[in-house]
Amino acid sequence: MDKTLGRVRVGMGLLRSLAIYHNPVSVLRWRRFYKTILKSGELVFDIGAHVGSRARAMRAAGAQVVAVEPQYPFSLFLRRTLPRDITVLEVAIGQEAAEMTMAVSSRHPTVSTLNGDFVTAGASAVGFEHVRWDREQPVSVITLDGLIERFGNPAYVKIDVEGYEIAVLAGLSRPVPLISVEYLPAYPHLAKALVGRLEALGLARFNVVEGESGAFLWPCWRDGEEVTAWLEQLDPTSKPGDLFARPIRN
Repeated sequence: MDKTLGRVRVGMGLLRSLAIYHNPVSVLRWRRFYKTILKSGELVFDIGAHVGSRARAMRAAGAQVVAVEPQYPFSLFLRRTLPRDITVLEVAIGQEAAEMTMAVSSRHPTVSTLNGDFVTAGASAVGFEHVRWDREQPVSVITLDGLIERFGNPAYVKIDVEGYEIAVLAGLSRPVPLISVEYLPAYPHLAKALVGRLEALGLARFNVVEGESGAFLWPCWRDGEEVTAWLEQLDPTSKPGDLFARPIRN
């Protein structure tokens, strides 16, 4: 790819993400939502911070935020625009500490990923036919356990890493009170695997936030069997969302 054209596509990808995720309506929704589930002073991790809309909403709720984003130019954008009391790390989170290569989509950077199978399956996944992963970026990878050793035990971990969520959770060996992971209706096998991994971590009650609604779908939290059945019946064209998990006792 011509370097000038490449820079233009990267810039357009950033602008596209800003237009989608800095929508004033969705920003307000997430701020209100996080104020209902987070307490002032709690430590939270935003894994896959992208343009920082969730990190900002968590900070507005009074949380201490560590935002993790390896992808350029988003990591640079976060460093320049997030409040100074939000910690930004330009690394990826995975199963073990390593150096890896990220598959990047210049035009659709929100689906850039460390999961090669996710890219391969994208050719036939509903809604991903137009996506092209056209370049690569080397990234440093650390684990969630390592992040906890450095910053302390979080009250909440948000994970949105385009099909790499299982690897992120594989690097976690200690309990966390609340975790959310992105689910993708176009990749139902990944969503089902996430439920099993979360249950293995002791998180056996689930709820869902559809799209950018900023509100729980169900008034009562459901068990793994119920949420798996719900995920399996989703139309592949449905919007992605966030699957929240917590222990039974909460």
